[in-house]
Amino acid sequence: MEIKSLSFPADSPPLSVITAAKIAALPFTADPSAAPESPPSFLFSNGLKLDGTYVLLRYIGGIASIPDFYGKNAYDAAQIDEWLEYAPIFSSGSAFENACKYVDDYLRGRTFLVAHCLTIADIATWSLLAGTGQRWESLRKSKKYQNLVRWFNSILTEHNNVLSDVTATYVGKRGTGKPVAAKSKENQGVSQSAKSVNGDASGKAVSKSSSFEVDLPDAEPGNVKLRFAPEPSGYLHIGHSKAALLNKYFAERYGGTFIVRFDDTNPAKESNEFVDNLLIDIDTLGIKYETVTYTSDYFPQLMEMAESLILQGKAYVDDTPREEMQKQRMDGIESKCRNNSVEENLKLWKEMITGSESGLRCCLRGKLDMQDPNKSLRDPVYYRCNPIPHHRIGSKYKIYPTYDFACPFVDSIEGITHALRSSEYHDRNAQYYRIQEDMGLRKVHIYEFSRLNMVYTLLSKRKLLWFVQNGKVDGWDDPRFPTVQGIVRRGLKIEALIQFILEQGASKNLNLMEWDKLWTINKKIIDPVCPRHTAVVEDRRVLLTLTNGPEQPFVRAIPRHKKYEGAGEKATTFTNRIWLDQADAEVLTVDEEVTLMDWGNTIIKVIEKDQGGKVTQLTGVLHLEGSVKTTKWKLTWLPEINELVNLTLMEFDYLITKKKLEEGEDFLDVLNPCTKKETAAIGDANMRKLKRGEILQLERKGYFRCDVPYLRPSKPIVLFAIPDGRQQTSLK
Repeated sequence: MEIKSLSFPADSPPLSVITAAKIAALPFTADPSAAPESPPSFLFSNGLKLDGTYVLLRYIGGIASIPDFYGKNAYDAAQIDEWLEYAPIFSSGSAFENACKYVDDYLRGRTFLVAHCLTIADIATWSLLAGTGQRWESLRKSKKYQNLVRWFNSILTEHNNVLSDVTATYVGKRGTGKPVAAKSKENQGVSQSAKSVNGDASGKAVSKSSSFEVDLPDAEPGNVKLRFAPEPSGYLHIGHSKAALLNKYFAERYGGTFIVRFDDTNPAKESNEFVDNLLIDIDTLGIKYETVTYTSDYFPQLMEMAESLILQGKAYVDDTPREEMQKQRMDGIESKCRNNSVEENLKLWKEMITGSESGLRCCLRGKLDMQDPNKSLRDPVYYRCNPIPHHRIGSKYKIYPTYDFACPFVDSIEGITHALRSSEYHDRNAQYYRIQEDMGLRKVHIYEFSRLNMVYTLLSKRKLLWFVQNGKVDGWDDPRFPTVQGIVRRGLKIEALIQFILEQGASKNLNLMEWDKLWTINKKIIDPVCPRHTAVVEDRRVLLTLTNGPEQPFVRAIPRHKKYEGAGEKATTFTNRIWLDQADAEVLTVDEEVTLMDWGNTIIKVIEKDQGGKVTQLTGVLHLEGSVKTTKWKLTWLPEINELVNLTLMEFDYLITKKKLEEGEDFLDVLNPCTKKETAAIGDANMRKLKRGEILQLERKGYFRCDVPYLRPSKPIVLFAIPDGRQQTSLK
């Protein structure tokens, strides 16, 4: 099969695909007539089609006669994939020079990006550099990135005729003009690969450059260390996912390291269940980390630091009641204990450590500045007594450090270079730096990003825990929950979540996001490959008798997806008595010709109704020679056979009825009274083979995820409805 044409929007030529195809000497016709925002596509001589920059590059790499163009082994191919995902960063504004420096350092002592020969990784990166036009040409003439220029020039010299022709046509003469494409499709990295939607998730589907046009302050490639530090007091939710993926992104971008640290300083809220499931969720996101650490690993050092601060007069023990202390901090009033002697503070500190009656009334506070306009600097609490056993270390300690005290200490001790924190902590940044300064530790850079907020959604773990403890949901993986396990159970592909979050970028602007956008991305991933099946709602289903239908049932194999062979086939039984949905039967009229999907036309001859006007039975005659183009109704149907399976179709709604809670508003006042709807249905016999987690489309009903597969006839298959991005209506 030969490539017939390469189609793409006129304003977004896929330079890397064009270049790779020409270097591989693959004949094709360029067709710049595709609609704006369309991905580049190969149309083949047999009518088949492939879409997406990465997909086309990998295809070229696989069929080219150039040795090892897509690597000589699986490891090389994986490295090439990494470069294909990284390359679009050259189109990302302020990230351009940082990327140049990174690749320049990488090429020190290397001739090619992967192994020891030219690959599509080189072609993709070369093309994106050339595509920036004058910006790259200016740097190329300088001596700033000598390794990168050496590599670029060597490829240009080796393939001068092809590369000069491509750049002259699509960028400008010799690549020095303004790029033809103001925004290239090169960074649209979601590929509709010919891989089962029910297969393993791969973050490779998402371009790393999506919306990141910012740099970490004072970041040195190869010397960046980041951490994702969740508190083990709940499961990972969509907001945490943004923090985790941002850390992963920057660690990869700067060639640094990334660790997971559990901030386990509050035994009242934490458990091993949460630790285990957070690690599962991190793995689900495709995030690889160097190691896992715990703040509790540092409890001895933290206690030593606290005692050192007491000795230096930088911390004191306070027995002021909590409510009074909070009021004093708001009003800038110093505690009566603030000027206690070091000896008195050490004595009370020992009482806290033993958990004595007097010690339990105390806390340790930093002596910062009670008059500072930033209230986080008004002598924050460093340690509190808590006699509850810790989930890892039992009852060894009676005191625990606060997050405000432990985080700056452990960040510095562990060698973290940049602490990524959501902008809700902005006022505490000064406190973080002041505490590190008082401790005499290395300063860690803070980089802020905006918290991800979703409409009609609670992300507070305390509030989510209320739903779990009060039986309003079935657990932390409930499909109505914004947890990773919840939304995946509802039918979200991890590729969609990653793309959605990376598209938000590392912006500091606060945003309230619609779920519809996330589900629209998800639909684009699942629709091209998920298998199709048929269901009829149980309630008042209607029997259609075909008077000239087959006397004996017969079975025919038809594709589970007409445009994707990988979905396989299903066995469809054709009989003279078939089931229709009541909703379909109600719109039919006598002598009307309709289409039975995957069969042909039939003419309705008799419509029987009950006293309430509901259709009870239909009679028709097959008219298979009729044109399906002329019929108004295309109906799904099921044969009247014993092999049909029972289904429970589950639909879900938001847990609250308000898009965004106002400051101080109680979520209990806006609880949604109806968040789940069950519909009994029957399904085609092929659905007996569905596996838990498999995604499918019920024709004319929408997308579903199998939550409970077929076990026995009396137990229905449970399917969860997957939103498709269209405006959701409330359940009744």
